Amino acid sequence: MRIALIGDGRMGRAIAERAVERGHTISAMLGMGDNAGGSGINRDRLGRPDVAIEFTEPSAAFANVMACLRAGIPVVVGTTGWYERLDEVVAEAQRVNGSLFWAPNFSVGVAVIAAAIAAAGAALRGLPGFDVHLVETHHAAKKDKPSGTAAMLAERAGHAMGREVPITSIRTGHVPGTHELVVDAPFEQLRLVHEARDRRVFADGAISAAEWLQARGSGVFTMKDILDHRGER
Repeated sequence: MRIALIGDGRMGRAIAERAVERGHTISAMLGMGDNAGGSGINRDRLGRPDVAIEFTEPSAAFANVMACLRAGIPVVVGTTGWYERLDEVVAEAQRVNGSLFWAPNFSVGVAVIAAAIAAAGAALRGLPGFDVHLVETHHAAKKDKPSGTAAMLAERAGHAMGREVPITSIRTGHVPGTHELVVDAPFEQLRLVHEARDRRVFADGAISAAEWLQARGSGVFTMKDILDHRGER
């Protein structure tokens, strides 16, 4: 598979390394300096890829993804912090019969803990005496706060429990990403934790999403689709 990388930061470099290890070809790596407002995105400039993977900045993601869709390039987007415009992107993907895979987190473990949080929240719904809080920790350079993953997990818990779940965001050091749902009662405590030990887990997941997207054709997909269709060929 020929993969174009939009974004040449730490995640872009990690994806490039892992993609080659998995037998794929990097057709292009486009930095932000060559791509103002998505202007650098077209099939020829990106080396006629099978799929593009976008990891840039929240301010750049919308234009990049829209440019990919309009150029007929299937796109996996891992940038977070721009989801207030997600509905516009989904509508454009449907209008052009394009291919889009978006996720706040490409870790399979995060997708699993999201399902576990929803189940735990449903079990706790209406029970008195339980407080709930989500704590997320990321490296100091992460710009969105809360992270897209934290917002998604809190939304899952809140929807299941029928109430808002507060989020505490910590930015320190070089932590790839830790998310912890704490359910506290006077005499007991439940904690559901996901800890990323290496950013390569996100790189590997993004490549798996790209493979998924290439096999599926047009449509809008998330990590939930991978879990729901696991085992299919």
